[in-house]
Amino acid sequence: MARPYSDDLRRKLLEAHDRGQASLAELALRFGVSRGWAWKISAARKRSGRMERPGYRPGPSSQLDRDVLAGLLARNADWTLRQLQTAMEKQTGVRFGEPYLWRVLKRMNFRLKKSHSMPPSATAKLTKSGASSSLRKSARPRRNA
Repeated sequence: MARPYSDDLRRKLLEAHDRGQASLAELALRFGVSRGWAWKISAARKRSGRMERPGYRPGPSSQLDRDVLAGLLARNADWTLRQLQTAMEKQTGVRFGEPYLWRVLKRMNFRLKKSHSMPPSATAKLTKSGASSSLRKSARPRRNA
């Protein structure tokens, strides 16, 4: 991603325009920027009165309490995301989606735990070989010939 132009370049272009040295299109050519960018910063200055770029404004901070989450995982290491979500809602009163909870867990360096020494799942397979059945019921009734 391209880096933004410096505040110094913005200031020099706008000051040259204020002094009447040239139009915005000519100044854009002289300073090596696009006409659209020159018009955009001129319009932004008219709105805000500032030559500098607006500061970075992050969104609201997360309400998820990482200490509570870590404590729940320490006591219940085998819980699913749904169980963690429910317990977090009960303790903190704030509900989070499972995808967000998973991203936070990854940032906290909690990993998916799979044990290869555990017995296989007790869920029965659909067919003997484990493949899906090729027999499908047709929605249309059969004709007798």
